[in-house]
Amino acid sequence: MRNYKRNTYGLLILFSAFLLTLGACKKKARSDMGKQMYDVTKNKIFKNITPDDFDPVFQKVLTDEKAKMNNPQVIADFYQEHDNDPVFVMDHLKNGDLKALGAYLSRSGEHGLDPKIFNAEAYNSLLNKFYDKKAIKTTDEAYQDMARLEVMTANAYLNYANALQYGLISPRRIYARYYTKTIRPDSSTMKRVLKVGNIKTFLDSIQPKNPQYLALQKALAQGVQAPGMSKEETQRELIVNLERLRWKNKPSETKYVIVNIPDYRLDVMDNGNSVINMKVCVGEGRNKDNQNNLTEYDESDKVDRPFSRETPQLNSMIYEAQVNPIWNIPQSIVSKEIVKHAEDDPYYLANNNIEVYRGDKKIEDTEGIDWSNENLSNYSFKQKPGDDNSLGKIKFLFPNKSSVYLHDTPAKAAFNQTMRAVSHGCVRLEKPVDFAHAIFGDGPKFSMIQKLTSEDAPNPTDIALNKKVPVYITYVTCWADQNGALQFRPDVYGLDIVLYGHLQKYATA
Repeated sequence: MRNYKRNTYGLLILFSAFLLTLGACKKKARSDMGKQMYDVTKNKIFKNITPDDFDPVFQKVLTDEKAKMNNPQVIADFYQEHDNDPVFVMDHLKNGDLKALGAYLSRSGEHGLDPKIFNAEAYNSLLNKFYDKKAIKTTDEAYQDMARLEVMTANAYLNYANALQYGLISPRRIYARYYTKTIRPDSSTMKRVLKVGNIKTFLDSIQPKNPQYLALQKALAQGVQAPGMSKEETQRELIVNLERLRWKNKPSETKYVIVNIPDYRLDVMDNGNSVINMKVCVGEGRNKDNQNNLTEYDESDKVDRPFSRETPQLNSMIYEAQVNPIWNIPQSIVSKEIVKHAEDDPYYLANNNIEVYRGDKKIEDTEGIDWSNENLSNYSFKQKPGDDNSLGKIKFLFPNKSSVYLHDTPAKAAFNQTMRAVSHGCVRLEKPVDFAHAIFGDGPKFSMIQKLTSEDAPNPTDIALNKKVPVYITYVTCWADQNGALQFRPDVYGLDIVLYGHLQKYATA
Protein backbone atom coordinates (compact mmCIF):
# COMPACT_ATOMS: atom_id res chain seq x y z
CA MET A 1 0.00 0.00 0.00
CA ARG A 2 2.86 2.33 0.92
CA ASN A 3 4.57 1.58 -2.42
CA TYR A 4 1.28 2.29 -4.25
CA LYS A 5 1.02 5.74 -2.58
CA ARG A 6 4.66 6.45 -3.32
CA ASN A 7 4.17 5.52 -7.03
CA THR A 8 0.98 7.58 -7.31
CA TYR A 9 2.71 10.58 -5.72
CA GLY A 10 5.60 10.17 -8.12
CA LEU A 11 3.26 10.07 -11.12
CA LEU A 12 1.55 13.26 -9.95
CA ILE A 13 4.91 15.01 -9.68
CA LEU A 14 5.87 13.84 -13.18
CA PHE A 15 2.51 14.91 -14.63
CA SER A 16 2.76 18.35 -12.98
CA ALA A 17 6.27 18.73 -14.33
CA PHE A 18 5.00 17.80 -17.77
CA LEU A 19 2.29 20.48 -17.62
CA LEU A 20 4.79 23.09 -16.48
CA THR A 21 7.15 22.07 -19.26
CA LEU A 22 4.31 22.20 -21.78
CA GLY A 23 3.37 25.71 -20.65
CA ALA A 24 7.01 26.76 -20.73
CA CYS A 25 7.30 25.33 -24.25
CA LYS A 26 4.32 27.35 -25.40
CA LYS A 27 5.78 30.53 -23.93
CA LYS A 28 9.21 29.66 -25.28
CA ALA A 29 7.72 29.10 -28.74
CA ARG A 30 6.69 32.78 -28.80
CA SER A 31 9.57 34.12 -26.69
CA ASP A 32 11.07 35.43 -29.91
CA MET A 33 7.77 37.10 -30.89
CA GLY A 34 9.52 40.44 -31.33
CA LYS A 35 12.20 39.01 -33.60
CA GLN A 36 9.65 37.10 -35.71
CA MET A 37 7.52 40.19 -36.19
CA TYR A 38 10.55 42.32 -37.02
CA ASP A 39 11.72 39.76 -39.60
CA VAL A 40 8.35 40.01 -41.35
CA THR A 41 7.66 43.75 -41.03
CA LYS A 42 11.19 45.19 -40.90
CA ASN A 43 9.72 47.65 -38.39
CA LYS A 44 12.10 48.14 -35.42
CA ILE A 45 9.14 48.88 -33.10
CA PHE A 46 8.34 45.16 -33.05
CA LYS A 47 11.76 44.21 -31.64
CA ASN A 48 10.58 45.16 -28.14
CA ILE A 49 7.26 43.30 -27.98
CA THR A 50 6.76 40.30 -25.69
CA PRO A 51 4.03 37.65 -25.30
CA ASP A 52 3.38 38.67 -21.70
CA ASP A 53 2.67 42.30 -22.59
CA PHE A 54 0.67 41.33 -25.66
CA ASP A 55 -1.69 39.01 -23.78
CA PRO A 56 -3.79 41.60 -21.82
CA VAL A 57 -4.12 43.79 -24.91
CA PHE A 58 -5.33 40.84 -26.94
CA GLN A 59 -7.84 39.77 -24.29
CA LYS A 60 -9.33 43.27 -24.18
CA VAL A 61 -9.60 43.52 -27.99
CA LEU A 62 -11.17 40.07 -28.18
CA THR A 63 -13.75 41.05 -25.56
CA ASP A 64 -14.47 44.41 -27.20
CA GLU A 65 -14.94 42.85 -30.66
CA LYS A 66 -17.26 40.01 -29.62
CA ALA A 67 -20.39 42.03 -30.34
CA LYS A 68 -19.31 42.41 -33.98
CA MET A 69 -18.71 38.70 -34.54
CA ASN A 70 -21.09 36.18 -36.07
CA ASN A 71 -19.59 33.32 -34.04
CA PRO A 72 -18.02 34.90 -30.95
CA GLN A 73 -18.09 31.79 -28.78
CA VAL A 74 -16.35 29.63 -31.39
CA ILE A 75 -13.58 32.20 -31.74
CA ALA A 76 -13.28 32.71 -27.98
CA ASP A 77 -13.03 28.94 -27.43
CA PHE A 78 -10.40 28.69 -30.15
CA TYR A 79 -8.16 31.23 -28.44
CA GLN A 80 -8.75 29.72 -25.04
CA GLU A 81 -7.50 26.40 -26.41
CA HIS A 82 -4.46 28.20 -27.82
CA ASP A 83 -3.65 30.23 -24.68
CA ASN A 84 -4.47 33.48 -26.52
CA ASP A 85 -1.65 32.80 -28.95
CA PRO A 86 -1.94 35.08 -32.06
CA VAL A 87 -1.65 32.13 -34.42
CA PHE A 88 -2.81 33.96 -37.55
CA VAL A 89 -0.44 36.91 -37.21
CA MET A 90 2.50 34.80 -36.09
CA ASP A 91 2.08 31.82 -38.44
CA HIS A 92 0.32 33.21 -41.49
CA LEU A 93 1.52 36.80 -41.92
CA LYS A 94 4.97 35.69 -43.05
CA ASN A 95 3.78 33.13 -45.63
CA GLY A 96 1.34 35.43 -47.44
CA ASP A 97 -1.83 33.71 -46.22
CA LEU A 98 -3.25 36.92 -44.77
CA LYS A 99 -2.62 38.78 -48.03
CA ALA A 100 -4.44 35.97 -49.82
CA LEU A 101 -7.35 36.25 -47.39
CA GLY A 102 -7.52 40.01 -47.91
CA ALA A 103 -7.61 39.51 -51.68
CA TYR A 104 -10.42 36.97 -51.41
CA LEU A 105 -12.44 39.29 -49.17
CA SER A 106 -12.01 42.15 -51.65
CA ARG A 107 -13.14 39.91 -54.52
CA SER A 108 -16.15 38.45 -52.72
CA GLY A 109 -18.35 40.43 -55.11
CA GLU A 110 -17.51 37.71 -57.66
CA HIS A 111 -19.84 35.51 -55.61
CA GLY A 112 -22.53 38.16 -55.30
CA LEU A 113 -21.38 38.90 -51.75
CA ASP A 114 -20.70 42.50 -50.86
CA PRO A 115 -17.11 42.91 -49.53
CA LYS A 116 -18.61 45.10 -46.79
CA ILE A 117 -20.04 41.91 -45.28
CA PHE A 118 -16.49 40.87 -44.42
CA ASN A 119 -15.20 44.36 -43.60
CA ALA A 120 -12.71 43.87 -46.43
CA GLU A 121 -11.58 47.47 -46.79
CA ALA A 122 -10.79 47.94 -43.10
CA TYR A 123 -9.10 44.55 -42.96
CA ASN A 124 -6.76 45.25 -45.87
CA SER A 125 -6.02 48.74 -44.58
CA LEU A 126 -4.89 47.33 -41.23
CA LEU A 127 -2.99 44.47 -42.88
CA ASN A 128 -1.05 46.87 -45.10
CA LYS A 129 0.31 48.66 -42.02
CA PHE A 130 2.33 45.54 -41.27
CA TYR A 131 4.03 45.73 -44.67
CA ASP A 132 4.98 49.40 -44.23
CA LYS A 133 7.94 49.55 -41.84
CA LYS A 134 7.07 53.10 -40.78
CA ALA A 135 3.29 52.78 -40.40
CA ILE A 136 3.29 51.49 -36.79
CA LYS A 137 5.14 54.01 -34.64
CA THR A 138 4.92 52.88 -30.98
CA THR A 139 4.99 49.66 -29.02
CA ASP A 140 1.48 50.28 -27.73
CA GLU A 141 0.28 50.73 -31.32
CA ALA A 142 2.07 47.51 -32.29
CA TYR A 143 0.29 45.52 -29.58
CA GLN A 144 -3.06 47.09 -30.44
CA ASP A 145 -2.72 46.52 -34.19
CA MET A 146 -1.46 42.96 -33.72
CA ALA A 147 -4.44 42.14 -31.51
CA ARG A 148 -6.91 43.78 -33.91
CA LEU A 149 -5.45 42.04 -36.95
CA GLU A 150 -5.53 38.69 -35.17
CA VAL A 151 -9.18 39.04 -34.16
CA MET A 152 -10.27 40.54 -37.50
CA THR A 153 -8.55 37.70 -39.34
CA ALA A 154 -10.27 34.99 -37.31
CA ASN A 155 -13.66 36.66 -37.75
CA ALA A 156 -13.40 37.55 -41.47
CA TYR A 157 -11.81 34.22 -42.38
CA LEU A 158 -14.49 32.21 -40.61
CA ASN A 159 -17.33 34.30 -42.01
CA TYR A 160 -16.01 34.02 -45.57
CA ALA A 161 -15.41 30.26 -45.29
CA ASN A 162 -18.92 29.70 -43.91
CA ALA A 163 -20.51 31.86 -46.61
CA LEU A 164 -18.73 30.05 -49.46
CA GLN A 165 -19.36 26.56 -48.11
CA TYR A 166 -22.84 26.89 -46.60
CA GLY A 167 -24.30 30.18 -47.81
CA LEU A 168 -24.44 33.44 -45.94
CA ILE A 169 -28.03 32.98 -44.76
CA SER A 170 -29.98 30.05 -43.34
CA PRO A 171 -33.15 29.65 -45.44
CA ARG A 172 -34.97 28.25 -42.43
CA ARG A 173 -34.59 31.59 -40.68
CA ILE A 174 -36.00 33.76 -43.45
CA TYR A 175 -38.74 31.68 -45.10
CA ALA A 176 -41.98 30.86 -43.30
CA ARG A 177 -42.72 27.80 -45.49
CA TYR A 178 -39.35 26.14 -45.75
CA TYR A 179 -38.96 22.51 -44.71
CA THR A 180 -35.89 21.33 -46.61
CA LYS A 181 -33.04 19.90 -44.57
CA THR A 182 -30.19 22.40 -44.96
CA ILE A 183 -26.82 21.77 -43.30
CA ARG A 184 -25.33 24.77 -41.51
CA PRO A 185 -21.84 25.14 -40.05
CA ASP A 186 -21.45 23.97 -36.46
CA SER A 187 -18.76 24.63 -33.88
CA SER A 188 -16.75 21.55 -34.90
CA THR A 189 -16.61 22.47 -38.58
CA MET A 190 -15.74 26.07 -37.75
CA LYS A 191 -12.92 25.08 -35.41
CA ARG A 192 -11.47 22.90 -38.16
CA VAL A 193 -11.46 25.94 -40.44
CA LEU A 194 -9.62 28.02 -37.85
CA LYS A 195 -6.99 25.28 -37.50
CA VAL A 196 -6.24 24.98 -41.24
CA GLY A 197 -2.49 24.97 -41.87
CA ASN A 198 -2.43 26.61 -45.29
CA ILE A 199 -5.12 29.27 -45.55
CA LYS A 200 -4.55 30.18 -49.21
CA THR A 201 -4.81 26.54 -50.33
CA PHE A 202 -7.99 26.16 -48.29
CA LEU A 203 -9.54 29.33 -49.73
CA ASP A 204 -8.72 28.12 -53.24
CA SER A 205 -10.41 24.79 -52.48
CA ILE A 206 -13.74 26.19 -51.28
CA GLN A 207 -14.55 27.99 -54.54
CA PRO A 208 -17.78 26.19 -55.58
CA LYS A 209 -17.13 23.93 -58.59
CA ASN A 210 -20.76 23.25 -59.50
CA PRO A 211 -21.22 24.05 -63.24
CA GLN A 212 -24.44 25.90 -62.40
CA TYR A 213 -22.58 28.08 -59.93
CA LEU A 214 -19.78 28.80 -62.38
CA ALA A 215 -22.29 29.72 -65.10
CA LEU A 216 -24.10 32.21 -62.86
CA GLN A 217 -20.80 33.57 -61.56
CA LYS A 218 -19.63 34.17 -65.14
CA ALA A 219 -22.91 35.91 -66.03
CA LEU A 220 -22.56 38.15 -62.97
CA ALA A 221 -19.03 39.13 -63.99
CA GLN A 222 -20.12 39.84 -67.56
CA GLY A 223 -23.03 42.04 -66.55
CA VAL A 224 -25.63 39.95 -68.38
CA GLN A 225 -29.05 41.53 -68.85
CA ALA A 226 -32.09 39.23 -69.06
CA PRO A 227 -34.93 39.96 -71.53
CA GLY A 228 -37.56 42.20 -69.98
CA MET A 229 -35.35 42.98 -66.98
CA SER A 230 -32.99 45.84 -66.23
CA LYS A 231 -29.29 45.05 -65.82
CA GLU A 232 -29.56 45.86 -62.11
CA GLU A 233 -32.50 43.51 -61.59
CA THR A 234 -30.75 40.77 -63.58
CA GLN A 235 -27.66 41.10 -61.40
CA ARG A 236 -29.75 40.84 -58.26
CA GLU A 237 -31.49 37.71 -59.53
CA LEU A 238 -28.11 36.15 -60.22
CA ILE A 239 -26.96 37.11 -56.71
CA VAL A 240 -29.89 35.45 -54.91
CA ASN A 241 -29.58 32.28 -56.97
CA LEU A 242 -25.84 32.06 -56.30
CA GLU A 243 -26.71 32.16 -52.61
CA ARG A 244 -29.24 29.33 -53.11
CA LEU A 245 -26.57 27.25 -54.83
CA ARG A 246 -24.30 27.65 -51.79
CA TRP A 247 -26.92 26.16 -49.47
CA LYS A 248 -26.18 22.56 -48.56
CA ASN A 249 -29.65 21.20 -49.34
CA LYS A 250 -29.17 19.61 -52.76
CA PRO A 251 -30.28 16.05 -53.55
CA SER A 252 -27.59 13.45 -52.93
CA GLU A 253 -29.59 10.41 -54.01
CA THR A 254 -29.15 8.66 -57.36
CA LYS A 255 -32.86 8.88 -58.15
CA TYR A 256 -35.19 11.61 -56.98
CA VAL A 257 -38.10 13.84 -57.98
CA ILE A 258 -37.63 17.60 -58.12
CA VAL A 259 -40.24 20.31 -58.60
CA ASN A 260 -39.10 23.86 -59.32
CA ILE A 261 -41.94 26.16 -58.30
CA PRO A 262 -41.11 29.23 -60.48
CA ASP A 263 -40.51 27.01 -63.53
CA TYR A 264 -43.77 25.06 -63.01
CA ARG A 265 -41.91 21.89 -63.89
CA LEU A 266 -41.25 18.45 -62.44
CA ASP A 267 -38.28 16.22 -63.32
CA VAL A 268 -37.55 12.65 -62.32
CA MET A 269 -33.78 12.51 -62.08
CA ASP A 270 -31.74 9.33 -62.34
CA ASN A 271 -27.92 9.35 -62.30
CA GLY A 272 -27.88 13.06 -63.09
CA ASN A 273 -30.25 12.82 -66.05
CA SER A 274 -33.89 13.81 -66.36
CA VAL A 275 -35.68 10.60 -67.36
CA ILE A 276 -39.06 12.33 -67.55
CA ASN A 277 -40.28 15.89 -67.12
CA MET A 278 -43.65 17.55 -67.21
CA LYS A 279 -45.54 20.74 -66.55
CA VAL A 280 -47.03 21.24 -63.11
CA CYS A 281 -49.40 23.68 -61.47
CA VAL A 282 -48.35 24.96 -58.05
CA GLY A 283 -50.01 26.97 -55.30
CA GLU A 284 -51.21 30.47 -55.97
CA GLY A 285 -48.56 33.05 -55.04
CA ARG A 286 -48.47 36.57 -53.65
CA ASN A 287 -46.55 37.88 -56.69
CA LYS A 288 -48.24 35.91 -59.48
CA ASP A 289 -48.61 39.03 -61.64
CA ASN A 290 -44.92 39.88 -61.10
CA GLN A 291 -45.78 43.39 -59.94
CA ASN A 292 -43.01 43.37 -57.33
CA ASN A 293 -39.43 42.86 -58.46
CA LEU A 294 -35.82 43.26 -57.41
CA THR A 295 -35.39 46.76 -58.81
CA GLU A 296 -36.50 48.36 -55.56
CA TYR A 297 -36.59 47.04 -52.02
CA ASP A 298 -36.79 48.33 -48.48
CA GLU A 299 -36.47 47.03 -44.93
CA SER A 300 -39.95 45.49 -45.00
CA ASP A 301 -38.90 43.18 -47.85
CA LYS A 302 -36.95 41.04 -45.38
CA VAL A 303 -40.22 39.86 -43.83
CA ASP A 304 -41.62 36.78 -45.55
CA ARG A 305 -45.41 37.04 -45.91
CA PRO A 306 -46.55 33.90 -47.74
CA PHE A 307 -49.91 33.78 -49.44
CA SER A 308 -52.07 31.10 -47.83
CA ARG A 309 -52.00 28.88 -50.94
CA GLU A 310 -48.29 28.94 -51.69
CA THR A 311 -46.64 25.55 -52.15
CA PRO A 312 -43.95 25.06 -49.47
CA GLN A 313 -40.32 24.25 -50.14
CA LEU A 314 -39.60 20.81 -48.72
CA ASN A 315 -37.92 17.48 -49.09
CA SER A 316 -39.56 14.20 -48.18
CA MET A 317 -40.05 10.60 -49.38
CA ILE A 318 -42.88 9.48 -51.67
CA TYR A 319 -44.14 6.26 -50.15
CA GLU A 320 -47.40 5.41 -51.97
CA ALA A 321 -49.88 6.23 -54.67
CA GLN A 322 -53.60 6.48 -53.96
CA VAL A 323 -55.49 5.52 -57.10
CA ASN A 324 -59.02 6.94 -57.43
CA PRO A 325 -58.61 8.90 -54.21
CA ILE A 326 -61.26 10.43 -52.01
CA TRP A 327 -60.65 14.15 -51.55
CA ASN A 328 -60.98 15.15 -47.90
CA ILE A 329 -61.67 18.80 -48.56
CA PRO A 330 -59.75 21.15 -46.23
CA GLN A 331 -61.84 23.42 -44.00
CA SER A 332 -60.31 26.52 -45.59
CA ILE A 333 -61.57 25.47 -49.04
CA VAL A 334 -64.94 24.43 -47.61
CA SER A 335 -65.56 27.82 -46.00
CA LYS A 336 -64.16 29.99 -48.79
CA GLU A 337 -65.43 28.09 -51.83
CA ILE A 338 -67.54 24.94 -51.40
CA VAL A 339 -70.34 26.31 -49.23
CA LYS A 340 -70.53 29.51 -51.30
CA HIS A 341 -71.22 27.38 -54.39
CA ALA A 342 -73.71 25.34 -52.36
CA GLU A 343 -75.53 28.50 -51.26
CA ASP A 344 -75.85 29.62 -54.89
CA ASP A 345 -76.83 26.16 -56.13
CA PRO A 346 -78.45 23.69 -53.69
CA TYR A 347 -77.54 20.80 -56.02
CA TYR A 348 -73.87 21.74 -56.27
CA LEU A 349 -72.69 19.18 -53.71
CA ALA A 350 -74.57 16.26 -55.24
CA ASN A 351 -73.62 17.21 -58.79
CA ASN A 352 -69.94 17.26 -57.80
CA ASN A 353 -70.02 13.97 -55.87
CA ILE A 354 -69.36 15.74 -52.57
CA GLU A 355 -70.60 13.96 -49.45
CA VAL A 356 -71.08 15.73 -46.13
CA TYR A 357 -70.58 14.16 -42.70
CA ARG A 358 -71.50 15.38 -39.26
CA GLY A 359 -69.16 13.43 -37.06
CA ASP A 360 -69.19 9.90 -38.48
CA LYS A 361 -72.71 10.19 -39.84
CA LYS A 362 -73.29 10.91 -43.51
CA ILE A 363 -75.97 13.53 -44.24
CA GLU A 364 -78.23 12.15 -46.94
CA ASP A 365 -80.02 15.40 -47.85
CA THR A 366 -77.88 18.53 -47.99
CA GLU A 367 -80.03 20.62 -50.32
CA GLY A 368 -82.07 22.15 -47.53
CA ILE A 369 -79.17 23.17 -45.28
CA ASP A 370 -78.59 26.89 -44.85
CA TRP A 371 -74.82 26.83 -44.59
CA SER A 372 -74.63 30.48 -43.57
CA ASN A 373 -76.20 29.53 -40.22
CA GLU A 374 -74.09 26.42 -39.61
CA ASN A 375 -70.85 25.96 -37.69
CA LEU A 376 -68.74 24.43 -40.46
CA SER A 377 -66.24 22.94 -38.01
CA ASN A 378 -68.94 20.38 -37.15
CA TYR A 379 -68.92 19.04 -40.71
CA SER A 380 -66.48 17.26 -42.99
CA PHE A 381 -66.76 17.32 -46.80
CA LYS A 382 -65.48 14.49 -49.00
CA GLN A 383 -65.45 14.25 -52.77
CA LYS A 384 -65.89 10.69 -54.04
CA PRO A 385 -63.62 9.16 -56.68
CA GLY A 386 -64.55 9.87 -60.28
CA ASP A 387 -63.72 11.84 -63.37
CA ASP A 388 -64.64 15.14 -61.73
CA ASN A 389 -62.68 14.54 -58.50
CA SER A 390 -60.36 17.50 -57.93
CA LEU A 391 -57.46 15.12 -57.31
CA GLY A 392 -58.07 13.35 -60.59
CA LYS A 393 -57.35 9.64 -60.84
CA ILE A 394 -54.23 9.42 -58.68
CA LYS A 395 -52.26 11.20 -56.00
CA PHE A 396 -48.80 10.57 -54.57
CA LEU A 397 -48.18 10.87 -50.83
CA PHE A 398 -45.14 11.94 -48.85
CA PRO A 399 -44.94 13.07 -45.19
CA ASN A 400 -44.94 16.85 -44.71
CA LYS A 401 -46.24 19.50 -42.33
CA SER A 402 -48.40 21.25 -44.93
CA SER A 403 -50.56 18.32 -46.10
CA VAL A 404 -49.53 18.80 -49.72
CA TYR A 405 -49.01 16.08 -52.32
CA LEU A 406 -48.57 15.53 -56.05
CA HIS A 407 -51.77 14.69 -57.90
CA ASP A 408 -53.70 14.39 -61.12
CA THR A 409 -56.39 16.95 -62.00
CA PRO A 410 -59.46 17.11 -64.25
CA ALA A 411 -58.67 20.81 -64.90
CA LYS A 412 -56.24 20.28 -67.78
CA ALA A 413 -56.61 23.73 -69.36
CA ALA A 414 -54.27 25.32 -66.81
CA PHE A 415 -51.33 23.40 -68.28
CA ASN A 416 -51.62 25.53 -71.41
CA GLN A 417 -51.02 28.70 -69.40
CA THR A 418 -47.58 30.27 -68.91
CA MET A 419 -48.33 31.28 -65.31
CA ARG A 420 -49.40 28.11 -63.51
CA ALA A 421 -49.48 29.20 -59.87
CA VAL A 422 -53.19 28.34 -59.63
CA SER A 423 -53.66 25.53 -57.10
CA HIS A 424 -54.53 25.57 -53.40
CA GLY A 425 -50.98 24.49 -52.53
CA CYS A 426 -50.63 20.94 -53.84
CA VAL A 427 -48.75 20.19 -57.07
CA ARG A 428 -50.89 19.16 -60.05
CA LEU A 429 -49.22 16.87 -62.58
CA GLU A 430 -49.59 17.15 -66.35
CA LYS A 431 -48.85 13.42 -66.91
CA PRO A 432 -49.61 11.57 -63.66
CA VAL A 433 -49.65 8.04 -65.07
CA ASP A 434 -46.31 8.61 -66.81
CA PHE A 435 -45.00 9.89 -63.49
CA ALA A 436 -46.27 6.71 -61.78
CA HIS A 437 -44.42 4.64 -64.36
CA ALA A 438 -41.21 6.61 -63.73
CA ILE A 439 -41.23 5.96 -59.99
CA PHE A 440 -42.83 2.49 -59.87
CA GLY A 441 -41.19 1.08 -62.99
CA ASP A 442 -42.58 -1.88 -64.93
CA GLY A 443 -44.30 -4.60 -62.98
CA PRO A 444 -47.60 -5.66 -61.39
CA LYS A 445 -48.00 -2.50 -59.31
CA PHE A 446 -47.80 -0.18 -62.29
CA SER A 447 -50.06 -2.51 -64.28
CA MET A 448 -52.60 -2.23 -61.47
CA ILE A 449 -52.34 1.58 -61.58
CA GLN A 450 -53.03 1.54 -65.33
CA LYS A 451 -56.04 -0.72 -64.84
CA LEU A 452 -57.55 1.18 -61.90
CA THR A 453 -57.20 4.61 -63.48
CA SER A 454 -59.19 3.45 -66.49
CA GLU A 455 -62.18 2.05 -64.56
CA ASP A 456 -65.60 3.70 -64.87
CA ALA A 457 -66.73 2.76 -61.35
CA PRO A 458 -63.55 3.27 -59.37
CA ASN A 459 -62.80 2.44 -55.76
CA PRO A 460 -59.99 4.03 -53.72
CA THR A 461 -56.87 1.86 -53.70
CA ASP A 462 -53.52 2.44 -51.97
CA ILE A 463 -50.42 1.10 -53.70
CA ALA A 464 -47.15 1.32 -51.81
CA LEU A 465 -43.83 1.88 -53.49
CA ASN A 466 -41.36 -0.97 -53.01
CA LYS A 467 -38.66 1.64 -52.49
CA LYS A 468 -39.50 5.16 -51.37
CA VAL A 469 -38.45 7.94 -53.76
CA PRO A 470 -37.09 11.27 -52.50
CA VAL A 471 -38.98 14.39 -53.56
CA TYR A 472 -37.65 17.95 -53.45
CA ILE A 473 -39.90 20.95 -53.95
CA THR A 474 -37.59 23.88 -54.46
CA TYR A 475 -37.50 27.49 -55.67
CA VAL A 476 -34.97 28.59 -58.31
CA THR A 477 -35.50 31.59 -60.58
CA CYS A 478 -32.28 31.49 -62.61
CA TRP A 479 -30.15 28.63 -63.92
CA ALA A 480 -28.16 27.48 -66.96
CA ASP A 481 -29.92 24.93 -69.17
CA GLN A 482 -28.26 21.93 -70.83
CA ASN A 483 -27.03 24.14 -73.68
CA GLY A 484 -25.51 26.62 -71.25
CA ALA A 485 -28.13 29.29 -71.91
CA LEU A 486 -29.34 31.19 -68.86
CA GLN A 487 -33.00 30.75 -67.97
CA PHE A 488 -34.85 33.35 -65.90
CA ARG A 489 -38.30 32.96 -64.34
CA PRO A 490 -40.58 35.47 -62.60
CA ASP A 491 -40.41 35.57 -58.81
CA VAL A 492 -43.96 34.28 -58.40
CA TYR A 493 -43.77 34.04 -54.59
CA GLY A 494 -41.56 37.09 -54.02
CA LEU A 495 -38.92 34.90 -52.37
CA ASP A 496 -36.09 36.54 -54.33
CA ILE A 497 -37.08 39.87 -52.83
CA VAL A 498 -37.03 38.45 -49.30
CA LEU A 499 -33.63 36.82 -49.80
CA TYR A 500 -32.07 39.90 -51.39
CA GLY A 501 -33.34 42.04 -48.52
CA HIS A 502 -31.53 39.80 -46.04
CA LEU A 503 -28.32 39.81 -48.09
CA GLN A 504 -28.43 43.60 -48.02
CA LYS A 505 -28.88 43.55 -44.25
CA TYR A 506 -25.54 41.79 -43.89
CA ALA A 507 -23.87 44.35 -46.15
CA THR A 508 -25.11 47.28 -44.08
CA ALA A 509 -24.78 45.76 -40.59
